[in-house]
Amino acid sequence: MPLPSPLTELHDDHLTRHGPRLFLKRDDLIDPDIPGNKWRKLKHNLTAARDQGHTTLLTFGGAYSNHIRATAAAGRRFGFATLGVIRGEEHDPLNPSLARARADGMRLTYLDRATYRRKTDPDVIAALHRRFGDFYLLPEGGSNALAVLGCAELPTELDTPYDLICCPCGTGATLAGLASAAPARALGFSVLKGGPFLDREVTRLQREAGTESSNWALNYDYHFGGFARRPQTLEAFATGFHRRNGIALDLVYVAKMMYGIYDLAARGTFPAGTRIVAVITG
Repeated sequence: MPLPSPLTELHDDHLTRHGPRLFLKRDDLIDPDIPGNKWRKLKHNLTAARDQGHTTLLTFGGAYSNHIRATAAAGRRFGFATLGVIRGEEHDPLNPSLARARADGMRLTYLDRATYRRKTDPDVIAALHRRFGDFYLLPEGGSNALAVLGCAELPTELDTPYDLICCPCGTGATLAGLASAAPARALGFSVLKGGPFLDREVTRLQREAGTESSNWALNYDYHFGGFARRPQTLEAFATGFHRRNGIALDLVYVAKMMYGIYDLAARGTFPAGTRIVAVITG
């Protein structure tokens, strides 16, 4: 993988007129099929799966999960069979995300929503083992202690001083990793409605990775109605950003973080000259 990913300063008057300087950590350019934090979270897990003698990866996700698609691509590239356990009912034709995962060799199976909520329970995992045999279990979003250690490598790639590092948050592993290694404050923008549970998840993930820190916070004001919701306000922001800067923002994660940074800057949250690194996760 082409690491480190580029760090570039963004010169956008819509932001800089409010005082901060913004640097984009272009993790979206790591790989077209396994971009950004998806690769960072999978990297050490793939090594562990290989070292433990596993030949199959099993993981969980929703019907539009980028993690499902990235796991399928990683399996194809690195020689693992892959199983995707999808929340909800099967629908034909497959949406583009699941169609791509299947094209990369992933076998798809489905759990009703009540069972899916218990996906970490021993009886559910045991039933999956009875059905599919041996596998290396990747949690939803790929978020575990090894994922935290992978994300903790990102701050070590930064040779530009900064005051704040930001990322979008779905499961909390990226923020947990960044905060554990960053010499500055880390701020995560939740993309989930009702997301305050993420505070507990970030703490749990850091504890499991042995990297607890207190230099982080989560903002819950920019979820735009919940996961994968893309109201007109968010789409208009992303369209304007693309037109001015030539960078397309992922509407599920990255656009929400970027909107939050711009809005907080307009509200005077950041002192003049604050140097912010925004991680473009994919």
